[in-house]
Amino acid sequence: MARKDALVNLRAILVRRRDALRSALAGDLSLLRELHGETTGDVVDAALDTAQDEISSQLAEVESRELAHIENALVRMKAGEYGVCEVCSKKIPMARLDALPYATMCIECQREIERHGGMASSRDAYEDSSADLEIDVS
Repeated sequence: MARKDALVNLRAILVRRRDALRSALAGDLSLLRELHGETTGDVVDAALDTAQDEISSQLAEVESRELAHIENALVRMKAGEYGVCEVCSKKIPMARLDALPYATMCIECQREIERHGGMASSRDAYEDSSADLEIDVS
């Protein structure tokens, strides 16, 4: 029962983070639009504004990716698939979910996928990459 309670708590955390990211992304975009409307100043000001816009854009991209991961985790919860590794179908340890609530793979499978240079998250991609590792010792 402890795992079930922990998953309920993680859902609440994911929902709060999702809502915060949505608000932040909406605010960042509207603020950038306002700033572009106020373009006055010299070349140095324009360069600083451009650099700040680039940083804001990169942060928005990272936040957008995190939002997509969170929404995927919430969909997986609804489908009863949350907390189960997409590759090996074993339960993802609670310590991993506490650290990364939107994890879709156990740490072992994630490491194996990364070791082979891919970020694929399906069983087929894992099996294809591990098939290359089979060595005939006869």
